[in-house]
Amino acid sequence: MPIPSDAQLREQADALGERLRATRDHLVAAESCTGGWIAKSLTDIAGSSDWFDCGMVVYSYEAKQGLLGVRPQTLEEHGAVSRETAIEMVSGALVHSGASVAVAVTGIAGPGGGSPDKPVGTVWIAWKRRGGYARAQVFHFDGDREAVRRQTVGQALAGIAELLP
Repeated sequence: MPIPSDAQLREQADALGERLRATRDHLVAAESCTGGWIAKSLTDIAGSSDWFDCGMVVYSYEAKQGLLGVRPQTLEEHGAVSRETAIEMVSGALVHSGASVAVAVTGIAGPGGGSPDKPVGTVWIAWKRRGGYARAQVFHFDGDREAVRRQTVGQALAGIAELLP
């Protein structure tokens, strides 16, 4: 997968904003490995207050539990970088916001922190519409920390677009 440039992410965020405005949806982003980059990409767009509700950067286990309601058992059994955690994050983001659409990301951007079963570049992204079922997908991105994070933002935005009518 090509690493998106700033211009490509801006174009993607702009198009997504137009779609969210058209469908009268509001978005919440729950971010771990991207550290707020999804929210930044979206709020760089003038008028984003029409369709962007809020963003939560939840790096620690405690933040994931306290702000999003991720269960301690989920983190203990599956770890922060897992399908189960991503789904609980995206569901919790909707519960704790006024948004109708949510995205959550959790992953290992590197350069350290990887393991044989979860190498650097492993990222789980989950998407959900209020009242619907969460969808989660694992990605294995290549490159350095910035490359992994850029690719995560691009895929997160693309997945939101797929949720919209």
